[in-house]
Amino acid sequence: MSLFLDALLDSSLDDSIRGVPPGTAPLRLRDVGAQGWRPAAGDMALPVLTLDEDAFAANRDLIFAYARHHGVALAPHAKTPMAPQIASGLVESGAWGATVANLQQAAVLLRAGVTRLILGNEIGGLASGRRLGALLAAHPDADLRAFADSPAAVETLAAAAQAAGRPLAVLIEVGAGRGGARDRAAVDAILATVLKHPGLLVLDGVATYEGAVATSDPAETAANIAALMDRTAEAFALVRALAPERPLLLTAGGSAFFDMVVAGLATVAKADGNATLVLRSGAIFFHDHGTYERALGALDARRGFACGGATAADFRPALRLWAEVLTRPEPGLAICGFGMRDSSFDQDLPRPLRIHRDGVARSADGLRVTRLNDQHAFIAVPVGHDLAVGDIVEFGISHPCTCIDRWRVLFGLGADGRVRSAYRTFFG
Repeated sequence: MSLFLDALLDSSLDDSIRGVPPGTAPLRLRDVGAQGWRPAAGDMALPVLTLDEDAFAANRDLIFAYARHHGVALAPHAKTPMAPQIASGLVESGAWGATVANLQQAAVLLRAGVTRLILGNEIGGLASGRRLGALLAAHPDADLRAFADSPAAVETLAAAAQAAGRPLAVLIEVGAGRGGARDRAAVDAILATVLKHPGLLVLDGVATYEGAVATSDPAETAANIAALMDRTAEAFALVRALAPERPLLLTAGGSAFFDMVVAGLATVAKADGNATLVLRSGAIFFHDHGTYERALGALDARRGFACGGATAADFRPALRLWAEVLTRPEPGLAICGFGMRDSSFDQDLPRPLRIHRDGVARSADGLRVTRLNDQHAFIAVPVGHDLAVGDIVEFGISHPCTCIDRWRVLFGLGADGRVRSAYRTFFG
């Protein structure tokens, strides 16, 4: 364990953190599990966001098994939880490394001892390059690869390498819908600019992101991704011609269409014989009750999850939001104590799962979140339903990436529903 992680476990929590009961004396992060808190019993200050640790572990084992089955590697995107304890644990469990989206995220993981990183984004101009260089100089053990999708991005990385005092590995980003070189001419221009900086920049492979070309039409999405994979393979061949001996990376793969990435690029990496296909899936470890529930359902519908008899339906939503009913101001309406400051809402509203009262849990069927204010959730309640003030409602969320970022601490639950760990998040 790194000194940073060890110090993190010794850091103090108090009731300024959502979830910690008012009046709780400051306690160390590593001691949270000894408190025996159960959100379903009202032991915690509500609202609170929790992680079902058994579900998370099962999801981890399932995607790792998929990666082994297909001969690919994983660099989970740390932007989803931005919790160095989680990122470090995934590397210890066998991940190739981790992915970050910006310099702040890279700094957090490097401090936590996660040294093999994909910087899966362009970072800006020369000033940003110098900042990256300063970060790398402060972490001489960093093994970082960075995206470039233009000559200007290459110059930024050259500035970083100059400031770091050592070479920097470059991944040529091919893309559509977001960043990435759009055609062969753009790739050629990037390659030519990299070659202008011998001793500073090293060609390390090709990157893309398939989710940016997805549409609401499954057939169109499949065609778009297949075309993007073809362009990625073409760019890889150009890089290989310029770096005939170097081990190279091919990297893509979010949490919705990674099967199409494997179908399009795994054979390219295998035929090359000196390349690794790295998936950057991050939200898959958390799953959800919304956008990824639908995405993995579609994955199974196209028979994309080939892994020893397992299906994508075996992934389990691991995040729960717990909130109390504050008022029943009129028939058919309840207001719960959480809102936009507590939950994702960009891709579906939270889904009521269970109602907890006096130690008894029952289904929340019939309840529906209709809208959110900053700190109020409006719940449609069927006629005759006995939902009451003080009931604790357990919600599933949609889109983990825009939910966890609202929380400074994510509490891990054991199978008995008690908190057994706490994860500090570092979203900046």
